[in-house]
Amino acid sequence: MGLAEWFKTFNSNIQVQNAGTISTRYKNITQRLNRDFYGSSSETSHSLYVGSYGRNTAIQGFSDLDMIFQLPSSVYRQYDRHSGNGQSALLQEVRSSIAKRYPSTFVSADGQIVAVPFSDGITFEVVPAFLNDDKSYTFPDTNNGGSWKVTNPRPEIEAIRTRNAACNSNLVPLCRMMRAWKSEWSVPIGGLLVDTLAYQFIDNWKHKDKSFLYYDYMCRDFFLFMAEQSREQSYWRAPGSGQYVYGKGLFQAKANQCYKIALGAIEHESASPSQERSAKKEWRRIFGSSFPS
Repeated sequence: MGLAEWFKTFNSNIQVQNAGTISTRYKNITQRLNRDFYGSSSETSHSLYVGSYGRNTAIQGFSDLDMIFQLPSSVYRQYDRHSGNGQSALLQEVRSSIAKRYPSTFVSADGQIVAVPFSDGITFEVVPAFLNDDKSYTFPDTNNGGSWKVTNPRPEIEAIRTRNAACNSNLVPLCRMMRAWKSEWSVPIGGLLVDTLAYQFIDNWKHKDKSFLYYDYMCRDFFLFMAEQSREQSYWRAPGSGQYVYGKGLFQAKANQCYKIALGAIEHESASPSQERSAKKEWRRIFGSSFPS
């Protein structure tokens, strides 16, 4: 198994394996909400995958699946006029609807989401929302007495999709590999920031038109890119939407550590004769057991 096969196998190992189960749950929740809010039995209308799953950058073992369900505008008017915390009352109505489909599950409503936990560790986080003229969404926030907030996930999804296509489908694997690194090294960085930095990096990466044979260089160069991000910077701009993506901590030090490990792995690959076993051991230090031994 050569270098390209190592990274091809690694990417296959971290790909989400239970997409069928996820789709069934998504359709069940969507159908229940459509019945109660639209009098429809559609399993797909008014729903949208968002977050890492919507951007296609989630990996096997992820715990939270984000979805938006678009409610009728009349419901917004109803709860905007509600005495007290209308946002909380709205979340409770959505919670009650979903609980009809999952009566033995503890469906909860808090903050901005209705949470539907499943026994395999995945929790669906359903955001009830209202579509705006610019295709963004207004959603309820129950905190501090209740308010309305705005999110705009569609441009983010489209930006990742477009750039991934423009760089020989290398952006999405980079985002996924860095999620494996984030998990293995307990890196204080959110998934959207991983995707944002990867999106920025790959646009100017000189090998973006290549494939798995160059993934060792891609990881090495991206670790350096992350390590060189200013430690004074508190936020970045998400692709497409331009929304603020705030840092959760200093990720630069661990990125620099793994840049150095990647340099060592590539040295082993380039040795004569090639020290493949040692190289794979270094990549496993970075990415964990999903990387082939």
